[in-house]
Amino acid sequence: MLKPSRAADFRRGVLDILPVLAAAAPIGLLWGTLAAARGFSPFEAWLTSATVFAGASQFVAIDMWRDPVPLMLVVFTTFVVNVRHLLMGASLQRHLARFSAPGKLLAMFLMTDESWAFAERKALAEPLRPAYYFAVAVSMWLVWTSASLAGAIAGHSLGDPAAYGFDFAFSAMFIAILAGFWKGRRTAAVLASSAVAAALAKLALSGAWYIVIGGLSGVVVAALLHSDEEAAA
Repeated sequence: MLKPSRAADFRRGVLDILPVLAAAAPIGLLWGTLAAARGFSPFEAWLTSATVFAGASQFVAIDMWRDPVPLMLVVFTTFVVNVRHLLMGASLQRHLARFSAPGKLLAMFLMTDESWAFAERKALAEPLRPAYYFAVAVSMWLVWTSASLAGAIAGHSLGDPAAYGFDFAFSAMFIAILAGFWKGRRTAAVLASSAVAAALAKLALSGAWYIVIGGLSGVVVAALLHSDEEAAA
C-alpha cells in the first residue's frame, strides 16, 4: 500500500502522462503491424518493445529488417538514433538522489524522451520522487508494449501510418512538452540552435546523425549561456 504522499505523487504522474499515452498507443499499434509484416510473431513484437523500449530506434530497425538481417548495420544505426540518451541520462541522474541503487538502474532503463522531459520539468519545481517518475515511466512502458502486441495481432489491417497523421503524433506531443520548459530568450537560443543544426545535418548527412548533432548543438549553447550567467554573477 502506498503512503498518502507517494499515492499522490503516483496519481499526479499518471494524470500528467495520460495525454502522451493517447499519442503513444497508436504509434505502438502501428509499429506492431510493421513488425508483423516483417515476420515477427506477436510475442516477438511484444518482447522487442519490452526490452528495447525505444520507439524511434524500433521504427528505424524494422525499416532495415531484411533476410538475412544486416545485424551490425541495424545495431550501429539504432545506436546513433539513441545516443542522445547518454546526454539525457547524465541530466536525469542529477535528480535521482531519492532513488535506491536498483531504482536508479530501473529508472534509466525506463527512460524515454517523454519520461525524461516530465522528470526534468518536475525537478524544476521540487525534488523528483520515485513514485512520480515510475508512474510516468511504467505507464509508458505498459501502453507501448501492449499496443505493440495488439498491432502485431492486428497485422496489416491499419495500413500506412501517414494516412492517419500518426507519423507526426510523437513530434507534436514532444513539442508540447518542451513548451513547459520555456524560460525566455535562453530557451529560444537553445531550441533554435538544436533545430538549425539538426536541419542542416539532415540535408548534409545520410542516416540519423541529425539527431545527435542537433542534441549536441543545444547542449553546447546551453553550456555557453550558463557559463556567461555564472561569470556575470
